[in-house]
Amino acid sequence: MNSNWKQLFEILHKPERLIIGLMSGTSLDGLDIALCAVKGNGAETTVKVLEFTTVPYHQEFKREVKSVFSRRDADLQMVCLMNEKIGLYHARLILETLKTWGKTPEEIDVIASHGQTIFHAPATLHGLLEYPNATLQIGDGDHIAVKTGIITVSDFRQKHLAAGGEGAPLAVYGDYLLFSKKGEDRIMLNIGGIANFTYLPASNDASKVFSTDVGPGNTMMDQYVQQHYPGLYFDENGTIGSKGTINEDLLTALLTNEFLHADFPKTTGPELFNLNYLYRAQEQSGTLNLSKEDVLATLCACSAKVILAAINRCFEKTATPHIYMSGGGMHNPLLVRTLKAGLPKAKFSTTAQLEVNPDAKEAVLFAVLANETLVGEKINFGAREGVPSIRMGKICLPD
Repeated sequence: MNSNWKQLFEILHKPERLIIGLMSGTSLDGLDIALCAVKGNGAETTVKVLEFTTVPYHQEFKREVKSVFSRRDADLQMVCLMNEKIGLYHARLILETLKTWGKTPEEIDVIASHGQTIFHAPATLHGLLEYPNATLQIGDGDHIAVKTGIITVSDFRQKHLAAGGEGAPLAVYGDYLLFSKKGEDRIMLNIGGIANFTYLPASNDASKVFSTDVGPGNTMMDQYVQQHYPGLYFDENGTIGSKGTINEDLLTALLTNEFLHADFPKTTGPELFNLNYLYRAQEQSGTLNLSKEDVLATLCACSAKVILAAINRCFEKTATPHIYMSGGGMHNPLLVRTLKAGLPKAKFSTTAQLEVNPDAKEAVLFAVLANETLVGEKINFGAREGVPSIRMGKICLPD
């Protein structure tokens, strides 16, 4: 038998698998690396996060990724080169991190690599009737597998597209397996560059579960800070925005896009919500001379408004959902205060209460998806549009 298949066969029959989950988001702050001990599959899945770190990206690497990120005019040669370079770079960071943790590659069963999204093009955004939904993540999985010597599962989003989804968000699959609880309505709210959530009904009925993007999370705030405050990458603790005043005219203009009012589930990205979007809203509202502090206060209010509106669509006014937060936005006190004020009957926590570090959550979810690729069965999410009942990921062998 091929040695790779023999190794894979042995991994499939282990009672517990050590899986490294990787996540590199649109903020480009670094690579999240989570070492997870995973048992079971499907509704019987249990995960223990043994180690977690975020390895910061150096400035030159950020510059290179940004040269091809969310750009229609990206240099195709650079896209090809970065596909290989990101894979090799992530592999090096994994090996260095394992050494720091006192682990060897031979102790790890599988790597689950999300890759780096550089363009997201659902049909609702590109509007070209003859073309399907599309998305592109680079950072080749074979390079990771060969460089580390560890079987790697990668390129998860393409199966979601092929089965009729929009390629995002994928959190619904891991959220349902790890965090559903009969008797409690839960919202797993992730405030990354784009804000999204998974709705987990108290009935625990998989056919009623869904995940959706709702609109901008941190992306426009981060882009604005990077443009106007050299050396800063985000508004730490909401300090700058807290000094400003919300401009209602600009806020109204920011909230007019039809995506924000479209039905669930839906997906978007910085291809739509970016500084050009902000500039057009400022032109429309006559607020081009607004102070930087007021702009950031208004962008924060915009993110809060779209999140609140989306969550309120899921529940009756008397409902008391439990909202578990993750993602960089949960560290912005101004944003969190606004959310709590807008949902006074909801209970707010982070996923730490569910024994998953909220900063590690997305990396952990990809470890769960890789486990399902290897040993899971399809979960029946019913006929809900945008949530196909599938397993995702391509298996890359070390040799």
